[in-house]
Amino acid sequence: MALIPYDPFRNWDGWKRDLDRLFNDFPAFVRGEQQFGAHRIDIHETDSEVVATCDLPGLEKKEDVHIDVQGNTLTIAGVINRTHEVKDEQMHRQERFYGRFQRSVPLPAAIDEEGVKASYRNGVLEIRMPKLQPPPKKQIDIQFH
Repeated sequence: MALIPYDPFRNWDGWKRDLDRLFNDFPAFVRGEQQFGAHRIDIHETDSEVVATCDLPGLEKKEDVHIDVQGNTLTIAGVINRTHEVKDEQMHRQERFYGRFQRSVPLPAAIDEEGVKASYRNGVLEIRMPKLQPPPKKQIDIQFH
């Protein structure tokens, strides 16, 4: 039977991920905001753009959501209002989210901020962000003497 050396940091990546998740969500919980616990975001990339798709059910008007792209970071913030008020003593279960939310996520490529377009349909927010095209490489002519 071979002896395997003990590695105390073998599970470090899992612990770090769990701690990051805990501390990233905690400030939002204290402020009464949601860091997209129920709202999910997918980000994928094509040759010419980065596309973010977010589940945001309950938005009533476009003024309730704000999208900001700065550098390589996408920030989505807003508020989902409760459609009708229910007295607390009548509430038996409350799982639908309402209130303020905010989420910032890093983007995989540099974005042309002027060309960002967003659409909202059936509770899904789609943000299309064209990639910033690097300047074309310039061929340097070499003079031989």
